[in-house]
Amino acid sequence: MKDIMQKIADGREYRRIVNIECRAKEEEGDTETYIVEGYATTFETPYTLFEDRDYIVNEVIDKDAFDKTDMSDVIMQYDHAGRVFARTKNETLKLTIDDRGLHVRADLGGTEIGRQLYEEIRGGYTDKMSFGFTVRGDEVTETNNGDEKTILERRILDIGRLYDVSAVSIPANDSTVITARAFADGAIAKAESERIQAEIINTKRKALEERLTALKG
Repeated sequence: MKDIMQKIADGREYRRIVNIECRAKEEEGDTETYIVEGYATTFETPYTLFEDRDYIVNEVIDKDAFDKTDMSDVIMQYDHAGRVFARTKNETLKLTIDDRGLHVRADLGGTEIGRQLYEEIRGGYTDKMSFGFTVRGDEVTETNNGDEKTILERRILDIGRLYDVSAVSIPANDSTVITARAFADGAIAKAESERIQAEIINTKRKALEERLTALKG
């Protein structure tokens, strides 16, 4: 947990997308290849970060969010921690931005533990992906869905750096929960502050209007 908190202090965020595919790929004619492919995130597909009695906080990755991202040294891990299974520097990890999202292709054959992870993915025990990143630009919009809940949507416009992509297990990842909750709390606090300020301005305006009406009378 200490390492997670240090990363969060550096501005690093983590997102685990529950319905993302991570599958093992068997190359034709090569039984010794340990290739896995999947998407660490997809574009223009909102997902919920947080929900309580009053608020729903959603997030969406803009299709151009990776245009200027530093991806010079990205690693593949399991649950964003521990051993490195593949890396862009040695070309065992290849990342491609396409119309769907951030595509991952990794060769896990270089280490024994990597080959074990490959077998877990091929067997369907691990089938989700996630990514660790920093945000350089975003925007938040506020709407109401008609059932008295305020919806805040954060659109990530510019990802500054991509640190890692990870095969992930089903249980909630602590770092994902912490960073998502931290953003949600901040977004809610900002929305409530803006609402209070608007109410103060409206109150002052009404008082001024009433005073002017009285003076005219």
